[in-house]
Amino acid sequence: MSGPAVEVSVVEDHPLYRAALVGSLTETPGVRVGAAARSVEEFLAYRRPAGTVVLLDLSLPGVRGAAAVLTVVERGHRVLVVSAQSGRDDVLSAIAAGAKGYLTKAADGDEVIRAIRTVSTGGTYVSPTLASILLDSASRRQAGPRLALTARERQVLSLLAAGERDVDIARALSVSVRTIRSHLDRIREKTGRRRRPELTRLAIEEGIVMAGIR
Repeated sequence: MSGPAVEVSVVEDHPLYRAALVGSLTETPGVRVGAAARSVEEFLAYRRPAGTVVLLDLSLPGVRGAAAVLTVVERGHRVLVVSAQSGRDDVLSAIAAGAKGYLTKAADGDEVIRAIRTVSTGGTYVSPTLASILLDSASRRQAGPRLALTARERQVLSLLAAGERDVDIARALSVSVRTIRSHLDRIREKTGRRRRPELTRLAIEEGIVMAGIR
C-alpha cells in the first residue's frame, strides 16, 4: 500500500483477541498501530490524532454499544466496529451513531484489512454476512407506511444523516440556518426522534440517506 501508513487503534476488552488484532496489524504493510485499549475511556486518554481508524468492540466496560461509537466518532475518528454482536438493532444503531464499517468477529484477517483500507479512504464497509440485515430493513420500509415528511424535510434529513452541519445543509439548499433548524424541529415533532444519532438511524431505516456535500 503506497503513501503514508494508515494509523489503526484497537479498542477491545478481551486481551487475547486484542493481542491477535494488534499482531495482525503490526505485520500488515501500510498499517501502523496507534493504541491498544480495553475501553473507550482508556483509548481517549492516548489522545490519538483525528482521522485514526478505530477497530471498536461494542461490549466494553464503561461506555459501550452505540454510545461508544458516537463518543469515538465525535473525537474525529473513523470507527470500524468488530463485534460478536450481529443483531439488526446492533448494526443499525452503530451505523446511525457514525460507524463507517461493521464486521463480526468471525471475519478473517484479510477481510479486516480490506475493511480498514476502505474506511481509511472515506468509504464504508459492511460484512457481506450482515448485508442481509440492511436489505431486510429496506424490505420492511417498502412494506410499511411511509413517514409523512415533505420533500424538503427528506432532503434535510438525508444531509444530516450524511454528517453535515446545519450551516452546511443551509448552504447546500440555499436557505438560512434558521430555516434548516425549523425543518429539523418539524421533523422531530413528526417522528419523535430528538437527537442527531436518532435522526440518522431514522434516515437509514427510511432509505433516504445520501452522500454528503463535501
